[in-house]
Amino acid sequence: MTKVPLQNKSIKVIHIITGLGIGGAEMMLYKLLSAMDKEQFEQCVISLTGHGAVGKKIQQLGISVWALGMRPSLPDARLVATLVKKLRQEQADIIQTWMYHADLLGGIAARLAGNKRVIWGMRNTDLSPLRVKRRTIWTARLCALLSHWLPQRIVINSQVSRQTHIRLGYRADKMVVIPNGFDLQVFKPDQEARISVRQELGIEDQTPLIGMIARFDSQKDHLNFVQAAALLSARMPQTRYLLCGEGITWQNQMLAGWIDTTGLRNVFHLLGEREDIPRLMAALDIATLSSVGEAFPNVVGEAMACAIPCVVTDAGDSAYIVGDTGRVVARRNPHALAQAWNQVLEMPIAAREQMGKAARARIEQEFSLARICTQYEELYRQIVYTV
Repeated sequence: MTKVPLQNKSIKVIHIITGLGIGGAEMMLYKLLSAMDKEQFEQCVISLTGHGAVGKKIQQLGISVWALGMRPSLPDARLVATLVKKLRQEQADIIQTWMYHADLLGGIAARLAGNKRVIWGMRNTDLSPLRVKRRTIWTARLCALLSHWLPQRIVINSQVSRQTHIRLGYRADKMVVIPNGFDLQVFKPDQEARISVRQELGIEDQTPLIGMIARFDSQKDHLNFVQAAALLSARMPQTRYLLCGEGITWQNQMLAGWIDTTGLRNVFHLLGEREDIPRLMAALDIATLSSVGEAFPNVVGEAMACAIPCVVTDAGDSAYIVGDTGRVVARRNPHALAQAWNQVLEMPIAAREQMGKAARARIEQEFSLARICTQYEELYRQIVYTV
C-alpha cells in the first residue's frame, strides 16, 4: 500500500455495520476505533439493527453510535431513507461498511447521499447453503455484481476470503487484504490469571488443559474436538478440556450428548459466554480450533499473543496465522487432532514454553493491533487524498 503523508485536516469516517453483538467483525471494529489516531481521524458508527454489547463498548470510547433499528428479517425502505438523510447530515469523507448487508444497504445509501468514497468489508469464506442463510447468500451475490462500480475499495481480512469472493465475481483489483489485529497489552502471558482460573475450575497447575473459545456452530465442529478428546484421554487421562462461547453449556443437549457418549463429563468444563477471555486463554496449555470453516479467526491470534501454543485445523487462514509456531492438522480428523495435542503435551516444558514465545513474537511482528491500525489509516488517507 502506497504511504500517504499526514495532512492537517482530520478525516471523518462513518462505519456502517449490520449489528453490534459480540462477533469477529464487531470486535475488530471496536479494536480499530480504540487504537486509531483520534486527532487524524474523526469517527462514528451506525448499526443497521441495534446497539448490542459492542455498541456499548464503542460508546465508552467516546465515539457516537447510532442504531437504525432495522429488523434482520427484512430491510425497511423508510429506514434506508432515514440512513440516507443521516449520511447527508454527517458529511463524512469516507463510508466504511462491514459485512454483506451493511455493504449493500450502506453502500447504496452512501451513493444516494452523494458520497462516492465507499469501502466495503468482507470476512466470510464459506457460503454453503447448509451453513449460511439463503438471504445472506443472495445478498453476497448481489454485492458481487455491485462491486464493479459501487465501492472504491474492498477490505478482506484473509487470503482465503479473498479467493472466495473472487470466485463469486467480486472485483479483484479493488481488494485489499488487511488481517485482524491483536492488542498485545490485553492478550499477554499472565501467570496470575493461569493460577486463578485453575483454582476456579479445580485444576492443578501441572494438569494439562486444552481449550477452545468458540460459539456453538457447525463450522466450529465441536464434535471433532470431543472425539479428539476421547482419543487423547485414552493415552493421557489426566487431561482436562475447557470450552467457552455462546451455546457452550450443559443445557446444550447436543453438545452434552456428545461428551456423555465419551464418558468424559468429569473432565470437561463448559463455561458459556465469558468476558474474561484473555484470562482464560492464559490458563491453557494448548489453545485449539477444530473448525471446518473460518476466515481469519481472532481466537488463534489471541491465544498466540498470550504465548499459548496452538493446534488448529487447516481452515481459513488458521495455518497462515500459526506459521511454524504450532501444529496444523486436517479438518474433520479427530485422530490427527488428538495426535497433535499429544505431541505438544509430551514436549519438555521448556520447549513448549519456547513454542509459546515464538507464537507471541509472530503476532508482534505480523498482526499487532498497531500494525493493522496503520494499514487502515493509510488506506483512508489514500482514498481521500490520492483517489
